[in-house]
Amino acid sequence: MHTSESRQVGRAGSGRGVGLGLALGSAVAFGGSGVAAKPLIEAGLDPLHVVWLRVAGAALVMLPVAVRHRALPLRRPALLAGFGLLAVAGVQACYFAAISRIPVGVALLVEYLAPALVLGWVRFVQRRPVTRAAALGVVLAAAGLACVVEVWSGLSFDALGLLLALGAACCQVGYFVLSDQGSDAGDEAPDPLGVIAYGLLIGAVVLTAVARPWTMHWSVLTGTASMNGTPVAAALLLAWIVLVATVLAYVTGVVSVRRLSPQVAGVVACLEAVIATVLAWVLLGEHLSAPQIIGGFVVLVGAFIAQSSAPARSSQEPVASGGQETRLSSRERAA
Repeated sequence: MHTSESRQVGRAGSGRGVGLGLALGSAVAFGGSGVAAKPLIEAGLDPLHVVWLRVAGAALVMLPVAVRHRALPLRRPALLAGFGLLAVAGVQACYFAAISRIPVGVALLVEYLAPALVLGWVRFVQRRPVTRAAALGVVLAAAGLACVVEVWSGLSFDALGLLLALGAACCQVGYFVLSDQGSDAGDEAPDPLGVIAYGLLIGAVVLTAVARPWTMHWSVLTGTASMNGTPVAAALLLAWIVLVATVLAYVTGVVSVRRLSPQVAGVVACLEAVIATVLAWVLLGEHLSAPQIIGGFVVLVGAFIAQSSAPARSSQEPVASGGQETRLSSRERAA
């Protein structure tokens, strides 16, 4: 009996370790989108057009997966529609609309209030307790982000811009919450790759109406873009955005939520802002200030506290991970 329990604890710890690694990988992949997108925008592409290329390209890559899971829309139509509208189209459209009206740093900070909103969802909507350590981790992460993005540099705010940034945060909550849907359904759980594939397809359709890609300067994609003075093929930058910053980022992100939980994965995802800032420093020459370096360290501490405070999911204690042990489908175990 003792040996069996030890093995279960070992597997649970291993699963959380893999989940944390996937969440970190997702943060790195998402964080790398900005350094590839900015040269394309400076070369003449509209930001919304870059978003459309990102989502539409990823949807095309994931199309074979959608065909393989063609029964999924009939089984979980609401989940797929919500993921496409909120987790894909909503986050991107709201964020890019927000930064057209308010400073990027302010918009990013507001968007990354999402982990705190996830805890609010768990506590007040699902009526499940959360640990003080998890709450402290979120507070530290938010405070660190304020330093990373230097929120004090924005002296005046547009009300609509702030509302749009808050909309991006709410859509990001939808990403974490919807990614966890069905994770306790055993073999009946929807395959995460199928959810991502159809979410991207739906997001691409919605963004087509918003971005109007037929007005895009397509010739930009055949030339080069400047990355801190170094010419880089625009097609190569677009390939990075589609394959790494979107396909890989969403796949690792959704699977990490299944293995961790919405709120723990959400706090770890705050590292995206830190990673994006560091990459911009190295690749674009956008140097970090002392407050940004300190803020990055605080974000790391907050993410670590929130993750390490999560007990095993089978525990009945108050949780930071927000749920009982996630039972992965046989397909996920095989993977």
